[in-house]
Amino acid sequence: MSALTDLPKASGALRRAGPPALLAAALLFGVLSVGYAWIVARHLRSDARETSRLLGHVFAGLNDPREGAAADALLALADEVRRLGIPIAVTDTAGRITALDNAPFGANASAATRRDWIAELDRIQPPLIQPGVGTIHYGALPAARAFTGLAVLQGAMFLCLVILAAWAMRERVTAARDRLWVAMARESAHQLGTPLMSLTGWIDYLRENPDTPGSELVPHLEADAQRLERVAKRFERIGRPARREPVGLGLVAERVVAYFRPRLPTLAHAVTISLNSPGAGPMATGDPVLIEWALEVIVKNAIDALSGRGGRIEVEVESCDSVGRVSVRDDGPGVGPEMQDQLFEPGASNKAGGWGIGLALARRIVEQQHGGQVAFSPGPDGKGSVFVLEFPLS
Repeated sequence: MSALTDLPKASGALRRAGPPALLAAALLFGVLSVGYAWIVARHLRSDARETSRLLGHVFAGLNDPREGAAADALLALADEVRRLGIPIAVTDTAGRITALDNAPFGANASAATRRDWIAELDRIQPPLIQPGVGTIHYGALPAARAFTGLAVLQGAMFLCLVILAAWAMRERVTAARDRLWVAMARESAHQLGTPLMSLTGWIDYLRENPDTPGSELVPHLEADAQRLERVAKRFERIGRPARREPVGLGLVAERVVAYFRPRLPTLAHAVTISLNSPGAGPMATGDPVLIEWALEVIVKNAIDALSGRGGRIEVEVESCDSVGRVSVRDDGPGVGPEMQDQLFEPGASNKAGGWGIGLALARRIVEQQHGGQVAFSPGPDGKGSVFVLEFPLS
């Protein structure tokens, strides 16, 4: 799975190369269109010149009073056909070949080869029946074959241009959606500021007046206030470059598990959470605040899956080659096949009232801002879910 970490890098490289590729495709398509039109115009002029030359030979032979002039004109006409490269064959009423020119084989070709070639000519152009002469089978000019190749190339370039334009439109929509996300996140952080200040004031009042009812809840209120402050700071970080500093994935997982453990249901439908980590490491490079946020989203998703039924959540931290891996497993109901393909898309959620933002946000943090990878797979025997977060190690 560590090889998947190259996918975000390739996606980013493709995203950067997209606009130049679109411009290059448009320019190439324009050049091909102009070149094609110029070649067609030049061929039409040449065709008019050659047709006039053929007609000139015919009229010259018809108007020449000398004996045998008509035969000479026909021979000259045959030479012109040969020079133009038109593949042609003439057969009599019995199907015998009486004339053959510009064939792709030599004079020693077998009769079967000649018949196959004539059949190929008939597939290209319908034959002409000339009384007194026989059936004339002919193919396309070499220039016509070149035009066909140019048309195919032009069509391929047009298809590429359409694909690139559709991709560019999709990227534009994605960029607009990302800007909306950033604006909403920063506005949320701004709106959290006022109630946070009020909550901090009430905590200070309860600390200074220990006889006030509820003062024993000050430590818990302080913990929640600190968490709200961290959440506000997280939202402020969206849309800004991620910090680049050493991050112990084991420490991050320990903080997340320590936060959720006392908040899990322990009576009806109890939920337990465990951590398997080799200490503070492995060490990744990135933004510790955002990495912790992404892991919290995954763990919270597992808790929601076990809500009302109970179960077990296992968080495991390990390193594999140059990748640090954090796995979150639960034995909940899992994710239906119809949701698995769009699990990380914004707005996709299988929870009643869910916004479908959490997993999309986690993926953005891990893949776009840290060059990692987020993957989902069903649990053993199709039960539960397994989410894996991978980060390049320092």
